[in-house]
Amino acid sequence: MKPLVLGLMLLVLAGCQSAPPVKSASEKARLYLESGDEPTELLMLPQSGLQISVQPKPVFTEYDILNVEIASAELGQCLAIQLTPEATRDLYRLSLDKQGSRLVLVLGGVPFGARRMSEPLDQGTIFVFLEVPDTSLPALVATLKETCATLHPAAAP
Repeated sequence: MKPLVLGLMLLVLAGCQSAPPVKSASEKARLYLESGDEPTELLMLPQSGLQISVQPKPVFTEYDILNVEIASAELGQCLAIQLTPEATRDLYRLSLDKQGSRLVLVLGGVPFGARRMSEPLDQGTIFVFLEVPDTSLPALVATLKETCATLHPAAAP
């Protein structure tokens, strides 16, 4: 009888465990570099269907991102992604060396947009147009900002 009661209690206690927290897409914000001759992975943008061959390892991750804002440009709204000082130096060197290549923004494993490096990027901010409706940008930016504040509490306003 005792083993039966003990077994039932263990089942009840196991059922009380809470599920692990669901990770948001922003926790895995990555920027991949368009590939030349290196081993590649093929990413397809959701709206245009544009396929871009990228290096399998991201050049920047959510740990390199200090802040994200919505920016307005002539072509519409985009994301302004502010990088850490270290990542800013890496971006400058990368944009000199790989001029003409694209950076592809991937959130939660899904490609959302791309930015061509047509000039040296030395300001530490990457502007990326996303292939999503402008109405979804505020919620996306709020989630990205939350991740930035968690990973870089000293930089949070």
